[in-house]
Amino acid sequence: MSTSPLRPRDDRRDALLLVVGLVAVMWVVEVVDQVLGGRLDRYGIEPHDADGLAGIVSAPFLHAGFGHLIGNTIPFLILGAAIALSGLRTVVLVVAIVAVVGGLGTWLVAPSGTDHIGASGLVFGFATYLIARGIFSRRLPHLAVGVIVAALYGTTLVFGVVPEDGISWQGHLFGAIGGVLAARYVDRRQPAGGASQREALGLTP
Repeated sequence: MSTSPLRPRDDRRDALLLVVGLVAVMWVVEVVDQVLGGRLDRYGIEPHDADGLAGIVSAPFLHAGFGHLIGNTIPFLILGAAIALSGLRTVVLVVAIVAVVGGLGTWLVAPSGTDHIGASGLVFGFATYLIARGIFSRRLPHLAVGVIVAALYGTTLVFGVVPEDGISWQGHLFGAIGGVLAARYVDRRQPAGGASQREALGLTP
């Protein structure tokens, strides 16, 4: 029994639903955290502590209040939706690569005794992915999106990696590095010129 291949429109819809779903989880977690008096925040990334490695998975869903969450939600949705146009596989790969690179980098470099939470590392990774993707793919639509993202978030990217007390600039920096690495990896998985639209969207292995 065979199944019909996933259509590009369906794949983009599923990718967008994943982005929205991730944000929904962030909001649910923050509501629970508020009820518990902020006790969930201790499950962020704790540098140089073996137990703190689990924070690589949990940290993006934890925030220091609704103001922090709102500040990450808007760019996460905008940049995530732009990535979702390339399909579900691309979103999954970008999120995974940025989360792992950003989380491990923070765990290795940030000072001991600190706790790093928030989705800003993913946001920085999304932005640099969209910028670097155009450079690697050399496709006009990708280049155009990259220019727009650079114009809108370029200043934030630059100042967000400047060392500052109380800000996880390490998460921003390594999240951004993860976005560039994701762009390089995902671009290498794209088929050569002349591929069909379905193949170009990365819907084939």
